[in-house]
Amino acid sequence: MKQARQQLLRLCQSTNYGHTQDLVIKDSEPVLDPGAVVLLDIKLDAEERPRPELDNADFLLCAEAIRLMTLLDQITNGKVSKLEVRGGVPRIIFEHRISELEEGRRDERRHSEVACREAGWI
Repeated sequence: MKQARQQLLRLCQSTNYGHTQDLVIKDSEPVLDPGAVVLLDIKLDAEERPRPELDNADFLLCAEAIRLMTLLDQITNGKVSKLEVRGGVPRIIFEHRISELEEGRRDERRHSEVACREAGWI
């Protein structure tokens, strides 16, 4: 597994409970930069302990982590608006694809340009 994906899983493990916002995906790889925001859910009625797998150099991936890797392959270029983490495991992902948005904008511009030409404005 590529280093960026390993770092994302380690981020999930160290977050334990919380979520990451605005995680950029470029060429199907997460870009962990200062632009990504990590918010922690801290229980006030219980002491949190670090995830035991943080001490392991290698560990088996759970089904959710495997599914996340598959989704990253499908996103290609985009942004994960929110990645929820529960018990160190990525649970829910909210994403949009930049390429789809850009393609939609290009289509809108083409339609606008055609309409302007037909109206004789350009």
